[in-house]
Amino acid sequence: MHNPPNAHAVPGMHKTTSLRIALVTETFAPEVNGVAMTLGRLVQGLLARGHQVQVVRPCQPGPAYSAAPDEAVPGLAHVLVPGLALPTYSELRFGLPSGARLSRLWSAQRPDIVHVATEGPLGYSAVTLARQLGLPVSSSFHTNFHSYSQHYGLSWFKSLIESYLRHFHNRTQATLVPTRALVAELQARGYLQVGLLARGVATSQFSPAKRSQELRERWGAGPDDTVLLLVGRLAKEKNVGLVISAYQAILQQRPRTKLVFVGDGPLRQQLQLACPQAIFAGVHKDEALAMHYASGDVFLFPSLTETYGNVVPEALASGLAVLSYAHAAAKELIVSHQNGVTVTPGDDASFVAEAVALTCNLALQHACRQASTASVAHLDWDAIYDGFVETLQGVITHQAKQALPTPDAVSHASA
Repeated sequence: MHNPPNAHAVPGMHKTTSLRIALVTETFAPEVNGVAMTLGRLVQGLLARGHQVQVVRPCQPGPAYSAAPDEAVPGLAHVLVPGLALPTYSELRFGLPSGARLSRLWSAQRPDIVHVATEGPLGYSAVTLARQLGLPVSSSFHTNFHSYSQHYGLSWFKSLIESYLRHFHNRTQATLVPTRALVAELQARGYLQVGLLARGVATSQFSPAKRSQELRERWGAGPDDTVLLLVGRLAKEKNVGLVISAYQAILQQRPRTKLVFVGDGPLRQQLQLACPQAIFAGVHKDEALAMHYASGDVFLFPSLTETYGNVVPEALASGLAVLSYAHAAAKELIVSHQNGVTVTPGDDASFVAEAVALTCNLALQHACRQASTASVAHLDWDAIYDGFVETLQGVITHQAKQALPTPDAVSHASA
């Protein structure tokens, strides 16, 4: 974890000092996506270390979302605000501006810092209010919305989205991103105060030990058959059509190969029509998700819109041979042809060719699977939690120094 520029350690402040943290986000558990998972993990780690967390998030449709199931957890409070459905993600909502309500809450009990995880209207109003109240404010860059635009006929909107995101994050005192490559990329694009907040992986949950021959048999896979796996949202920006192309090429050489999609999304029906022999397992969580991962053999990940891609370390921890573009998490975690295989971003032909090779070359597949779990054993969430708190404390200290009167002002006042 690297602190952003001008963020310093807090003199005399031990990392276990309790902070009051307001976390503002458009998405949170029980929603199923990488941002919600990451934030859920961070909140758990913060609470376990004695910090207090106020989660400000939009109401979601359905009783599972509108309630605050963790409200009884010591140190955790939920603030639910109005939201509207996203046009291309109807199951998700963005929060509406809530400055007046947050002003009442934060004036009555000031948080030590506001951390804004998403860049919608709710997040923008929270950043504006924090600045008005003189509260330290940091942010996360989780999603390449400017890259998503080209997949939904909004390429003309890309530059406007980029300008908005840069303006949004530059109004905060630290922008945290998950990879070193993204730190450099955002800095080159004019983002200020960019720091690294790495991601962890729950190695106790995702493990080769969760492999289930019974599940494989339900998929129609024998002990010597290869199961290809994709876990994630079935949507345009995930480039899942390339997996179908790779699978069709593989079937020409290994016709008993199985393809399993774990997840759901707007492309599911289209994919089922294009590839009826594939298995669509739907959404799974927790132990069921871990079992699905570990019961595969080769993980195909063709997305180029990720800022990280939590599924990559999860697949590696589960003992799979991962094929991905050399992008985001895969670029940092995979040594090609050792613990997985990477190809040049955007080279679809190479992706398909390497998918065929990895499926048919059982020696390579076995070697990658043998090395994959150990390659992510160092991604301990405890270090991530402590690094996050260290950065928040640095922002708080910097804000306090900015608010102190200058020596000249003190001398003038005393005179």
